[in-house]
Amino acid sequence: MFQVTARVISQKGTCEAGHKVGDEFTIDQKTPRGMCSWAFCTLFPFAEVLQFGSSFPWEEDPDKAIVACPDPANPVVFELRRNLPQEEEGEP
Repeated sequence: MFQVTARVISQKGTCEAGHKVGDEFTIDQKTPRGMCSWAFCTLFPFAEVLQFGSSFPWEEDPDKAIVACPDPANPVVFELRRNLPQEEEGEP
């Protein structure tokens, strides 16, 4: 299973949770500390796809997904990125 990071890439209006561009969260089985629970509920299904090695056909990069929170008046847009294991020095 891969680790997935959610990073805020866009925020318009007033986010009640205070999210701002650049905020990052590690997505796991529980809502990350400081992340809006509504945003987490929206992101979680997409994160699960990435965590288990699959991808979305509409994304150019198979290791990411762009997802917006459900507040249409104050949208926060997240980039979900699958964190690939780093190769150890000397490994092919």
